[in-house]
Amino acid sequence: MKTDGGETGVIGIQIAQQIVSDLRTTRSIYPTGPENLRHYTPTEAGAPLYPNWANIGAGALVTGYVQARDDGRINVVCYLYDLKQRREMTRKGFAVAATEWKRAAHRCAGAFYTAVTKRPGLFDSRIVYVAATGSRMQPVKRIAIMNWDGTDHSYLTQGEVTVTSPRVSPDGEHIAYMSFAGGMPHIRIMDADGSNDRQLLQSTSMSFAPRFSPDGRSIAFSMAVDGNTDIYVVDANGGYPQRLTTTPGIDTSPSFSPDGRKIVFESDRSGTQQIYVMNTDGSGQRRISFGGGSNSSPVWSPDGDRIAFSRWNGSTIGIGIMNASGGDEKLLTNGWQDEAPSWSPDSEWVMFQRTQQGTGTGSLLMVSIGGGEPKAVATPQPGADPSWSGVVQ
Repeated sequence: MKTDGGETGVIGIQIAQQIVSDLRTTRSIYPTGPENLRHYTPTEAGAPLYPNWANIGAGALVTGYVQARDDGRINVVCYLYDLKQRREMTRKGFAVAATEWKRAAHRCAGAFYTAVTKRPGLFDSRIVYVAATGSRMQPVKRIAIMNWDGTDHSYLTQGEVTVTSPRVSPDGEHIAYMSFAGGMPHIRIMDADGSNDRQLLQSTSMSFAPRFSPDGRSIAFSMAVDGNTDIYVVDANGGYPQRLTTTPGIDTSPSFSPDGRKIVFESDRSGTQQIYVMNTDGSGQRRISFGGGSNSSPVWSPDGDRIAFSRWNGSTIGIGIMNASGGDEKLLTNGWQDEAPSWSPDSEWVMFQRTQQGTGTGSLLMVSIGGGEPKAVATPQPGADPSWSGVVQ
């Protein structure tokens, strides 16, 4: 049947191809098809004839169908079956605009990946970053958002003021960031489509480095008051902030643990930038980085097992990871200036900003926690300060 996105049969083939493309980016699943595989009816999609699929050389089978709706949208239904045990592993159904079939395909692929690996997929995740244009003397910085594969790119701010440090809320609905509007750096929040932009705090003090709590109800950040920079936490809707650190020096870059019980942050209280952890009420502060150099920008992984950070060794800055309790530190990159790490939803990749020596041009890359050569993340222009969203089920 014809829809605004094309014939439902053609959309079904495109969804199947997108699912295969998504799963091929992983290191855990190796899909084949949909070319050269037998056709089946929508009824068989929900009740496969297992003997007919016995000889395709696969352990699992993906089926599904697309159905036009009276309201102009389409139903996308997808299934995953274990061919050896002859059982359903998972199923998903979505009602989407016919032109948004790719979003449904990403969500199906994510459900399949989770069913097989028990880890969240990244296919329906989004990346928020700072897009930089203009010149070094007159830069124009805008907050941009795109799908993890670089599609559906748009700008959320227009470049009239400098912005940095965008951070996505756990539900993907809001973005906190630092703005220089009015001349004083301060934290603002907007909806993920760029609307409803407002200031977080009614304060004249400089505030920066925001990060949402796992439930999205609070924001941890840094604020400079009377010559000292400390970590604070405040309701995501604003209000009176609670001060968590009081040690002389600069305490910044807070990041919550996934269970919401602890905050990792950086501080120069020891004389150099190092990584510390504390309870969310500010108690139990202790240093956890001891691998040498200056360490900054810590970010807790979504699975809670690791912390990513940047390390300056006196000549270069690289991206590293360590255990959540400290120790087992490992450098993943060795660029001239690699900073601002951000985790993928499955905790298998770290995205970061690389600054080119000489030109100062920034770009986004991602590296596996297993090491290896970083992969470039395609953006229309130089990029910085990436924030990789989670996947909302």
